[in-house]
Amino acid sequence: MEVPVYLVNGFLESGKTLFIDDALKSEDFADGDKTLLIACEEGMEEYDEKQLTPLNVAIEYIEDESELNKDNLKKLCDKHKPLRIFIEFNGMWNMKNFLENELPTFFVMAQVITLVDASTFDMHMANNDMKSIMMEKFKLSDMVIFNRCVKDTNRAGYRRSVKVVNGRTQVYFESSDGSSNEVEEILPFDLSKDVVEVADEDFGIWYVDAMDNPDKYKGKTMKMKAVVYRPKSLFKDNFVPGRFAMTCCADDIRFIGYKCKCDKTTAEQLKAFKDRDFVMLTAKVNVEYQMEYKGKGVVLYATDIQPAEKPADDIVYFN
Repeated sequence: MEVPVYLVNGFLESGKTLFIDDALKSEDFADGDKTLLIACEEGMEEYDEKQLTPLNVAIEYIEDESELNKDNLKKLCDKHKPLRIFIEFNGMWNMKNFLENELPTFFVMAQVITLVDASTFDMHMANNDMKSIMMEKFKLSDMVIFNRCVKDTNRAGYRRSVKVVNGRTQVYFESSDGSSNEVEEILPFDLSKDVVEVADEDFGIWYVDAMDNPDKYKGKTMKMKAVVYRPKSLFKDNFVPGRFAMTCCADDIRFIGYKCKCDKTTAEQLKAFKDRDFVMLTAKVNVEYQMEYKGKGVVLYATDIQPAEKPADDIVYFN
């Protein structure tokens, strides 16, 4: 029988214990089904076993990363026979190795959730080692929750930091009392204009917002400076106008952009440029299914391609 596994991770004091405790007591999980909770980290908050026992929750503690292996996990499941499993993962352990290692065959990873303390996020992002660990968590997460948010929390910047490395993950914000802190991002360009001009430094904002809200841009005409890139997988008259973006640190720069199709006129214009040339692109936006996207997303239809100067800073940032 398959057993769903909920992996909750984040750095020490990010709110993992409180999140799991609330989840186990919620209507979704307080149904009496046997639950195994595997705790891999001890923080300021502790589980109250007297409260969890009536909910049919058994707790096991693992202190060494090597103990989180297939054989030991199977022994724990044989002991408790759970119908679901929560794992409070140690924030400094290698989550990628755990998810890629051989696990019991009946394990089904239902959801990977990352908790982030918004009050310490900027500090972690300023440290390259911590930032790298954080970005790796984002890449593997189905959901990222920024908690302990305040009025001035940079929600838009934090969301972009997540989305640029994992566009499919859900991002939520909560205040210290657990209430939702969702706000709509204020965009630095005017979508009401006939031609929406995206400044060099705002390419990353547009890229992430279009990823999250493609229908917002459907039918819009966009004008922006971009780098020419022609992947071999695309047809001759298609290319990807984009920018190089720093997603983690100076050693982690990748190309971001959306597929662009050319008509006869713009295909001729494109011939004048080689890969990595900067162009000023004017294009109309549509939303279509594309195999490269594995779903629907923004597709650009070029109406004009002109030469452009390289920006003073040709790297895109997200926070």
